[in-house]
Amino acid sequence: MFTSIIAKSLRLLPNQARKTPMIPLQEVEKKTEILVETSVQPTYVSLYKPLGSDDKKLPVYVNFHGGAFIMHEKEMDDPYCRFLANQTGYAVLNVDYAKAPEFPFPKPIEQSYEIIQWIKRNSDKLNIDQEKIMVGGQSSGANIAAALCLYLEEKEDKQPLIQVLSCPMLDFVTPHADKPEPDPLRARYPQVANFLNMCYVPEKEQAMHPLASPVCADVSKGLATALILIAEHDAFRPEAERYAGKLKKAGIKVYEELFKDCFHGFTHLGPKEKAEEAWMLIAEKMTEAVESGES
Repeated sequence: MFTSIIAKSLRLLPNQARKTPMIPLQEVEKKTEILVETSVQPTYVSLYKPLGSDDKKLPVYVNFHGGAFIMHEKEMDDPYCRFLANQTGYAVLNVDYAKAPEFPFPKPIEQSYEIIQWIKRNSDKLNIDQEKIMVGGQSSGANIAAALCLYLEEKEDKQPLIQVLSCPMLDFVTPHADKPEPDPLRARYPQVANFLNMCYVPEKEQAMHPLASPVCADVSKGLATALILIAEHDAFRPEAERYAGKLKKAGIKVYEELFKDCFHGFTHLGPKEKAEEAWMLIAEKMTEAVESGES
C-alpha cells in the first residue's frame, strides 16, 4: 500500500522528457491506437506507419519507453516513434506496458512476450512482416527489451532482428549507492533509487534473476544482435558495458556506442545534437538489421 501511494504521487510529477522533444514532431501516414488483451492487463499500443507506405508488409520495431518501471507512458516516445518510422520506412509499435508496483517483475516481460505473439497472430491484418520484428527501449524500457530477448530464448522462440538498448538499467543486484551516480542529490540519497527498485523487484531474491538483471544471465550465442547506447556520465554505464562484454564473449554481434559528455536519458533530455545522433544511429542499425536479415 505504502509503495503504491508513493508511486502514484511520483506519476503526478511533470515528465521533463515530454516538454522539449529532441526530434521535431513529424507527420506519419497513419497512427492507430489499439487495445491488446494480455493476461497481465489490457494494453494500449500505438502503431505508426511511415509516410508513403503502401499495402506491403512492413518490418516492425517494438518500442518500450523509460520511466524507472513505475512512471510515464508511451506518448513520451511519440516524436521518436514517428521519426524512426519515417527514417526507416518501417512500422513502429509503441507499448504502454504495465507499471510497478501494481505489476512488478516479471509481469511487464510476460506482457511484452504476449504482445510479440499478438503481432505474429495478427500480422496479416496489421500488414506487418512477422519475420522482421525488432525490439528496443530506453532505461527501464531497455531492461524490458533485453529481458524479452532472454525470455524468447528461454521459450525457444525466434529472436528479433536486433535489440536496441539505450542507457539500459540491467543490474538490480548492485546497490545504487555503489553505482557511479553523477547527480549529487541522487548520489546523496540512493534510497530514492532503492525505492524504485523495490517497486519492480519487491522480493530480494528476484534481483539476481536474469530476466530482472540481464547482467546475471548465462548468455548464449543465439541472442539477437544488440545496439547498446551508453552515456558517459550514467550511473548505469558499468552494467551496460558489462552486458555488452558478455554478449560479445558469447559471440553475439554488438554495436556499442559511448556518447561523451552525456547523462542518463540524453536521447530525451539532450544535448540535442547528441540525441539526434543517437536516433539516427538507431534508425541506421534497424535498417542494416532488416537488410542483412540478422537474428
